[in-house]
Amino acid sequence: MAEPDSVGSDPEMALAHVLSPKKGVSLTLGSDALIVKDRDLAKRHRTRFCGVAISKLQAEITIPYYNILWASVSDELITIDYTTNKSSNHLQCEKLQYSLTETPTAAAQAWAEKLLNHAYGQAQRQRRAKILINPHAGPGGAVRIWEHDVKPIFDAARMIQDVVKTTHQGQGVEICETLDIDAYDVVVVCSGDGLAYEVFNGFGKRTDARTALQKVAVAHIPCGSGNALSCNLNGSYHPGPSALAVVKGIRTSVDLMSLTQGSQRMLSFLSQSVGIIAECDLGTEHMRWLGAKRFDVGVAQRIFSKKVYPCDISVKVEIETKDQIKAHYKRIHSGEDSQKKESGESTAESSLAISESKPDTGDGLPPLRFGTVNDKVPEDWQTASYDKMGSFYCGNMAWMAPDANFFNAACINDGMMDVVINDGDIPALKYLDLMTSVETGKFFDNSLVSYRKVVAYRFTPRDQTDGYISIDGERIPFEPFQVEVHPGLGTVLSKSGRYEANGPPNWEQSA
Repeated sequence: MAEPDSVGSDPEMALAHVLSPKKGVSLTLGSDALIVKDRDLAKRHRTRFCGVAISKLQAEITIPYYNILWASVSDELITIDYTTNKSSNHLQCEKLQYSLTETPTAAAQAWAEKLLNHAYGQAQRQRRAKILINPHAGPGGAVRIWEHDVKPIFDAARMIQDVVKTTHQGQGVEICETLDIDAYDVVVVCSGDGLAYEVFNGFGKRTDARTALQKVAVAHIPCGSGNALSCNLNGSYHPGPSALAVVKGIRTSVDLMSLTQGSQRMLSFLSQSVGIIAECDLGTEHMRWLGAKRFDVGVAQRIFSKKVYPCDISVKVEIETKDQIKAHYKRIHSGEDSQKKESGESTAESSLAISESKPDTGDGLPPLRFGTVNDKVPEDWQTASYDKMGSFYCGNMAWMAPDANFFNAACINDGMMDVVINDGDIPALKYLDLMTSVETGKFFDNSLVSYRKVVAYRFTPRDQTDGYISIDGERIPFEPFQVEVHPGLGTVLSKSGRYEANGPPNWEQSA
């Protein structure tokens, strides 16, 4: 039960925390929740079976501040909008409304403002949102999800909404390339991860790319197959809880990545993959109706083929061993500086300093520190040939899909990417065990997996004329490509300022 805020012995201060709108009703600002004493409300909140109340009548009801969406006073009425958990995955909007028969309007208004301060904390109220809905995302149904699960929450939170239903691929790029960034605080995508990819790249095409990427946050309502962005930022792949997380989300800087291929440059926010993961993603597009399960089907179909993907990989490694990575994660998670270099700067800070030391080319994307895929590989990179590579996977976030935390040590803005590699000629049963270890949290420590933190790499396919390369779930030509990270270039709304993931096993015990 929430305890009332400490108010000392000052009766006026205590009164300011308690509102008694009418006889028999009191609303108290607790330490982490609103405490409501209202016998009629308590009756409505009793657990029922076949219409019959089966739980004890509670003396008071507590509403966590996180669930409170709005409070207002008008026409001698106080109204409080909030959400309740209809089930573990579904929220329902509720409303408290009382006539102010016992309290002056001015006092009620001051109390409501205090309630909103508790409810929102660091989060911005009444965000101006450009909302992009992809009706064809994943298994379909994004419009229904928006209208049934999301819009009621946004409305109750008094968000200012400009809604667009996309009609064609690439429309997210078109919209964000010309968006008035002074008119919006956030772009909310109701889709899978593909529309988020378009939003970041739309901002990246602007002449004021850096300003746009840092001024307008990106948020995600999961309506697709993978929904990785929502899993990482909202801690959920369900629309209702994600909508509440967006309302209460805090602006957070996020690393982005530049990928060059041929003469093209594009942004990536999530991952790049070649091998079994890319094939399970892009090679199962025809199974979108299965939702996230299509990835599992794809893995099962391909493991027994023992297909390999010969390639050359060059990397600029920052942290080499798994024990060092766990220690780095512990420092980041504990709020300390990132992995220190000899200069005393954190890796992210020194990477950013290198980027900013180059001649500025305007307010577009940051200059590439390591050149493009067409340039010579830098001498301090590590290069290796892989004749039997089974999977190359580079991640900027932890969750790649529900139950698929491939990158346990990923941090939201540490200026590094996580790269995992495994061979493809592993016995089928061991391969199955390796892939299922992702769900059990044992993937990171598996001896069959190489896990490193890098700031740049180049991937060059060999002995194969065609195949799948996945960038944030989008297919690009099967040709050499190069990627480098941009520390803190993007902005997102996150639930806690970090990824909603548990981290590598036993990271708390790291030195």
